[in-house]
Amino acid sequence: MNLEAEALTGGFAQPVFNAQDIFRMVMDGMARPGTLKQVAVDIDPPAPLGRAAGALALTLCDQDTPVWLSAGIARSAVPGWLAFHTGAPQTREKAEARFAFGEVGLALSSFGLFATGSQEYPDRSATLVLEISNLETGSPLTLTGPGIAGSTVVRPQGLPESFLRLWAENRTLFPRGIDVVLAAGSDFLCLPRTTKITVKEN
Repeated sequence: MNLEAEALTGGFAQPVFNAQDIFRMVMDGMARPGTLKQVAVDIDPPAPLGRAAGALALTLCDQDTPVWLSAGIARSAVPGWLAFHTGAPQTREKAEARFAFGEVGLALSSFGLFATGSQEYPDRSATLVLEISNLETGSPLTLTGPGIAGSTVVRPQGLPESFLRLWAENRTLFPRGIDVVLAAGSDFLCLPRTTKITVKEN
């Protein structure tokens, strides 16, 4: 299948109902950080987007939300797919993006390059959807913060090497800062900027 054909297929079968379901999952995931969510809706986004990241893109993006795509995604059929199904404009400037999508193995630079909002309007910030290898077999990390009763443990595999350092820097910006969604295949979990991440001790 060529890039143009891929861009026209693989979207939601029932856009309104499917998007409502995914949106509720995202809201619950942000309210309960680290909770593993599984996307069951049948969509087929172009590689390298997985089902969860694709569903999030279809749900969250529209003509008023500039989207930044990492280099690997930008070279694929994804830009055309997003434009056709959501109307979202693509931007090369991280600071202009409301949503950003990164493929597995992406080398991260400072989260501060994305829009982090302002003290008065912290909601005017970006959300980064980052694809990783999987969410269940990596080294354990402990999450604490609002929405978490005590603490919870997650096991993301394939996080960029700099992720924990960049996340700690991101938290110092509060109430500014970006939010992150980790996605792997059909699964995702949310990391709002209020969440503290530490390496779990044995």
